[in-house]
Amino acid sequence: MRGANMDLPTKLEILAGAAKYDASCASSGAPRRHSLGSQGLGSTQRTGICHSYAPDGRCIALLKILLTNVCVFDCLYCVNRRSSNVRRARFTAVEVADLTIAFYKRNYIEGLFLSSGIIRNPDYTMEQIAEVARLLREEHGFRGYIHLKAVPGASEELLTKAGRHADRLSINIELPTAASLRQLAPEKSSAAIETSMGCLKRQIAETKAEKRAPRFAPAGQSTQMIVGADGASDATILQTSDRLYASYGLRRVYYSAFSPIPDASSRLPPQPIPLVREHRLYQSDWLLRFYGFDVSEIIGGEAGGMLDLDIDPKLAWALRHRDTFPVDINTAAREMLLRVPGLGRRTVNRILSTRRHRALRFADVGRLGVSIKKISPFIIARDYRPRTALSEADDLRARLAPAPVQLDLFASHG
Repeated sequence: MRGANMDLPTKLEILAGAAKYDASCASSGAPRRHSLGSQGLGSTQRTGICHSYAPDGRCIALLKILLTNVCVFDCLYCVNRRSSNVRRARFTAVEVADLTIAFYKRNYIEGLFLSSGIIRNPDYTMEQIAEVARLLREEHGFRGYIHLKAVPGASEELLTKAGRHADRLSINIELPTAASLRQLAPEKSSAAIETSMGCLKRQIAETKAEKRAPRFAPAGQSTQMIVGADGASDATILQTSDRLYASYGLRRVYYSAFSPIPDASSRLPPQPIPLVREHRLYQSDWLLRFYGFDVSEIIGGEAGGMLDLDIDPKLAWALRHRDTFPVDINTAAREMLLRVPGLGRRTVNRILSTRRHRALRFADVGRLGVSIKKISPFIIARDYRPRTALSEADDLRARLAPAPVQLDLFASHG
């Protein structure tokens, strides 16, 4: 195996760099564990450390690496594909476990995110990945967070073994349609990917139903889709996400804007996909899961099934449905308040709680920490009503559109 004689720092440099393209490493949903026996305070700016955010806003540092970037597959969009001219390296299971413990004891990390190229076949690869988690839990008594990348096509026995030690498992759907996968990754199968997702869903459900059953991926499963490599519209991407959430009980779908890779195929886009498109998909995903929107509402009449990149999807919906606004924050149902641009779930809950005792004034809404500029055209309060009807405010879009922001390709979306 190439890279077998490399020293550990060199392997870490190669395999941490190769892992950065996998966005599905958020650690939300797992309980926080004590770091017993840790000593000292250390910088978290070490090779291989990424940062994700839990729902409570906690920043969680993870060692994010590949077991190996050697792969038997030749997926056109992957920098680690078989035909790619990159440096190759491979960790042993013991090396990954020892690295994780060393980083953890120095307070550099709270957990591990481990993925891999496919070595030999899915079963062999899954066995190696699961062995890392077993070593950490059983040999080292590690109680930090573990997120493992499950390998489609691996046996149910090996997926079960991995899930008993991992907090979260993820299987990348890769691309939004089976046709795209056949074109760009013909050695992979959408059916095999979704069969493995179904296996994980079943075992997670069975564990929750049987309280005395062995633990199995308590933080659930997630997936990732590459955006823009295949020309699929945003509508197609969101429809696939919506179906996956409904079919497999996923905790998250992660979106990764395609970026050109060395020696790329002519079938791939020559330019990187705008990161703002990835950002709008995340916002839309949030609307699907937590705000009661469906895909047809989010996309609406947008040309070619693509999201508006200049404004967020909730504001875009509101501007297409001006006759729905303004809404009275003292009487409107929760479902309608969630559709007001600028009002998030926590703010809506606070509005509902406060108005049980008194009517809210406009100043009260401002004290909730929302953008007055953004919400003022869309609400009525006890002492406030917009001066201009939405139907007459032709410049509203221009006034509410935020200034362009430079986005980071590898920023956390946890």
